Amino acid sequence: MAETSTDKSGPTGFDCIRGHLKTLDQSPGVYRMLDAQNRVLYVGKARNLHARVSNYTRPTGHSPRILRMIRDTAKMMFLTTRTETEALLLEQNLIKQLKPRYNVLLRDDKSFPNILVGKDHAFAQIKKHRGAKKEKGSYYGPFASAGAVNRTLNQLQKVFLLRNCSDSTFDGRTRPCLLYQIKRCAAPCVGQISEADYSVLVDDAERFLQGKSTGVQAQLAAQMQAASESMEFEHAAALRDRIRALTQVQGAQGINPRGVAEADVIGLHMEGGQACVQVFFIRAHQNWGNRDYYPRLGGTESAAEALQAFVGQFYDNKEPPRQLILSDAIEDADLMAEALTGKAGRKVEILVPLRGEKRELVAGALRNARESLARKMAETATQAKLLSGVAVAFELDGPPARIEVYDNSHIQGAHAVGAMIVAGPEGLVKNQYRKFNIKGEGLTPGDDFGMMKEVLTRRFQRLLKEDPDRESGIWPDLLLIDGGAGQVSAVRGIMEELGVEDIAMVGIAKGLDRDAGKEEFHRTGMRPIALRHNDPVLFFIQRLRDEAHRFAIGTHRAKRAKAVGATPLDDVPGVGANRKRALLAHFGSAKAVGRADLADLKAVDGISDNLAETIYDFFHDRG
Repeated sequence: MAETSTDKSGPTGFDCIRGHLKTLDQSPGVYRMLDAQNRVLYVGKARNLHARVSNYTRPTGHSPRILRMIRDTAKMMFLTTRTETEALLLEQNLIKQLKPRYNVLLRDDKSFPNILVGKDHAFAQIKKHRGAKKEKGSYYGPFASAGAVNRTLNQLQKVFLLRNCSDSTFDGRTRPCLLYQIKRCAAPCVGQISEADYSVLVDDAERFLQGKSTGVQAQLAAQMQAASESMEFEHAAALRDRIRALTQVQGAQGINPRGVAEADVIGLHMEGGQACVQVFFIRAHQNWGNRDYYPRLGGTESAAEALQAFVGQFYDNKEPPRQLILSDAIEDADLMAEALTGKAGRKVEILVPLRGEKRELVAGALRNARESLARKMAETATQAKLLSGVAVAFELDGPPARIEVYDNSHIQGAHAVGAMIVAGPEGLVKNQYRKFNIKGEGLTPGDDFGMMKEVLTRRFQRLLKEDPDRESGIWPDLLLIDGGAGQVSAVRGIMEELGVEDIAMVGIAKGLDRDAGKEEFHRTGMRPIALRHNDPVLFFIQRLRDEAHRFAIGTHRAKRAKAVGATPLDDVPGVGANRKRALLAHFGSAKAVGRADLADLKAVDGISDNLAETIYDFFHDRG
């Protein structure tokens, strides 16, 4: 893989691109088009770089979007690869990293949750898992959302009575918990079931997650019949309840395709320059939920181009299933299948069905995509009206494209945090939310002005450093502050110190009666105003303030909970979660660990002689 950068000043547009042709050969690779400010406009891949780039030098046959891109191109960069497949993978990586203006871009790319059946305890725990698969056990997924996982876990508890408590809770119980009383757990923690019998439940649950629910149901029916014939009526009744729960689970799962064992069904609907992609997750012949995505388009892309870009970026950090069932054919389908096969280490097929059960699945995904996009467009239109109303209410130059709302949370100054939420034309932009751990050591406990000064100073110093020309779209047009005239005046002073005086700001005060609906809005040098109690703009501002408050409180609680659970052992080199647990179980507290002599530390299971000396030195050097 070899990269070349052609940093040429002077010609732009067609002339710039023509100037690069003489240096290009017919190798596969990736090219980047940049503007005069070195901002990446577009990333593309090519089987033949010379042939692909030469297409841009033709004066006709381009869409308006591509013509604008060519006009803005002032520089190009090239990276050759050994194969076109390698170029495809590199292209998707660069698009996600650089977010070029003229590429189709997947804007929401969160990881998906799985169900984990733990295998590091005699009585396996079943739980939701998100992130790297480092824990020992069997993973089932992905599920479309945390809600889909929670529903499935709830169903599994009803049918298979598996525990979901942590190991520490399990080890500390002396009597069954509520879940046992409502027939959601077999209570292995207090010996209500043997290890062998519990293992049978775990095996049944895993068979169900593997799509073998029919066999599980038949086995339960046979066991119920045998228990009934042996006049073990209480056991037979329990088995009957489990069969009934399993039947309800099967009925609640919706579409369960018989002919599709493992696939993602992907439907694309485009309308009015916008797109919605609906993804259904089929695993073990079961529908494990769906999620919608709204990729950013330039406005003139074909369905094939948009769907290919989505698939490439979507599976960049996810394991693809054995089949992708698509609503539209994509460009370079064979190449994409080859790339995904190499990533998964097994064959991955890309299908565009025309009839049969697979086509019915695609039709369902398309219907959901169409309906979701219609709702999204309606919400966007409503949001645009609200932003226009905000501009009128607060006498802004135009509807704000980015509103930032700030709030603080603390208890008498302890565990103080600042929070920022963001809203724009498409509603709340949650991936732009930010939290700030208040670091000011000289602050008086409860000094809200001081906390706000620290938050805004850190926020705008970073903006001034990263985007001084305000070209990235991450500068706010309006700041909303929780407070009255004093708070607004203090914030204005902070912004003047930073040299940022042209951003509108509004303080939200509760008014004389401190009732929702009687808010007063404060601006620098102006008299406070109020909005009609039924004004949609008032409701909109209230929702933003409440969302900022919710986010600040949640962040504060998380910080406080982490601090409450912290111990000096967290700072000892080489002491992780397992060794920390062993030390606390042996000595009873971190303080007792600190008082222990070297011989006692060496006696703890899992603590080597060297680590015991490290722990001993840590506490005794400290004091």
